[in-house]
Amino acid sequence: MTKGILGRKIGMTQLFSENGEVVPVTVVQAEANVVLQKRTLENDGYEALQIGFADKKESRTNKAEKGHAEKAGTAPKRYVREIRGAEVDGYEVGQEISVDIFGAGDKIDVTGTSKGKGFQGSIKRHNQQRGPKTHGSHFHRSTGSMGEMNSGRVFKGRQLPGQMGSEQVTVQNLEVVSVDADKNLLLIKGNIPGPKKSCVKITSTIKGN
Repeated sequence: MTKGILGRKIGMTQLFSENGEVVPVTVVQAEANVVLQKRTLENDGYEALQIGFADKKESRTNKAEKGHAEKAGTAPKRYVREIRGAEVDGYEVGQEISVDIFGAGDKIDVTGTSKGKGFQGSIKRHNQQRGPKTHGSHFHRSTGSMGEMNSGRVFKGRQLPGQMGSEQVTVQNLEVVSVDADKNLLLIKGNIPGPKKSCVKITSTIKGN
């Protein structure tokens, strides 16, 4: 069954393995998550756990969010996500989930929002090649052909300049290097999506070990 938790990306550092190799790791602080609701086959058509992370300011909370949190006996949460395929029977509404559900060596998937790059050209956004720099060329970093002439229009899907980043990204099959239950920290091998202090969802991998 799937298990998961929400956390906040702190940054990156490095550790040394037993054989002396340098292992780059991302530090995620996952304070206690609260089970806000259980989705069941009978009521919702699928099984999932709705969990919340990080208290939300009262001034930014509406009545619906307050009432939903009161049923779980907790404060309204800033980040609310669902963990599909979780073992619903093993949890109760209002129960806290901590980082010790994972252990060193576990394989996980991490979902986050990538860094926003703003409006970017086709070279940076789509990794296209640039034109020649010399011999009177007027084609340097601009977009190339828009397509065939006879159509009289630009077809959908053409790789053009535009907004880059700020998209949901999932990196699969990462490894948990270490778990610090006292400080609510997860050390994950490699990098994960998103800027520092952003919220990420960590679930057991769907690809298996």
